[in-house]
Amino acid sequence: MSNDTGYVTAGDLNVYYESHGEGGFPLLLLHGGLFDIEQQWAALLPSLSTDRRVVALDFQGHGRTNDIDRPLSAAGLAADVIAVLDHLGLEQVDVFGFSVGGGVTLELAVNHPARVRKIVVSSTAVTPGGMRGANAEAVGAMKVEMLAGTPMETAYLAKSPHPDHEHLQGLLDKLGATYEGGFEPYTEEQLRGIAAPTLITIGDCDMVTFEDAVTFLRLRGGDVNGDFDGVPASQLAVFPGSTHFFGLARTDLVLATVLPFLDA
Repeated sequence: MSNDTGYVTAGDLNVYYESHGEGGFPLLLLHGGLFDIEQQWAALLPSLSTDRRVVALDFQGHGRTNDIDRPLSAAGLAADVIAVLDHLGLEQVDVFGFSVGGGVTLELAVNHPARVRKIVVSSTAVTPGGMRGANAEAVGAMKVEMLAGTPMETAYLAKSPHPDHEHLQGLLDKLGATYEGGFEPYTEEQLRGIAAPTLITIGDCDMVTFEDAVTFLRLRGGDVNGDFDGVPASQLAVFPGSTHFFGLARTDLVLATVLPFLDA
């Protein structure tokens, strides 16, 4: 297995990436807000990269990637992703994105369709009312003091190019603002028009509602009688006992769901 790490310059950003494994069709991993490569993917990476190349990156202001005077937006983060793919010579990838990373995955699938083959969109709302309001309000009101002593605070201060609470609060403010805009919902026509087969995953007690996930599934050609109509290319998985924050914590279930979808 070959592993390497590095930075890709995208404007004023130095985007940190890691590449694990080799062979197969390449897979790109996009973490959620306040997470980073290690916090989101460490438990999944060994199995995901057994027989394929897996590339992961830290978004703007997360992990080892610096922050700049720019809001967090789907379009901006997708542009950073494409800079990394271009640097690595990857014309097309499968993409597995969680939460904010799922929003960026959708941006790639809708507006850069040639760059993606299949997509896994986890714990990501696609309709305006698809997110439970309490979560949006909580993120919007987050203060750095609330993270005191948490693994997220520890990881940020250990890895960030600007390891101080002022910058961490700035990141919290930017993440809160993504709920006001920056990740605008796509139209039904745009979601229906995605070419990439789609695996949708949510936790059974996620901040994303079942109604949102089922709406997304239907727009992707799912929710049919597969015995008569055939099994659709797009699928839905609900992970039991899973909240939003711990949406990928059931590693056994995640791998048993995602790997067959990618390999099919």
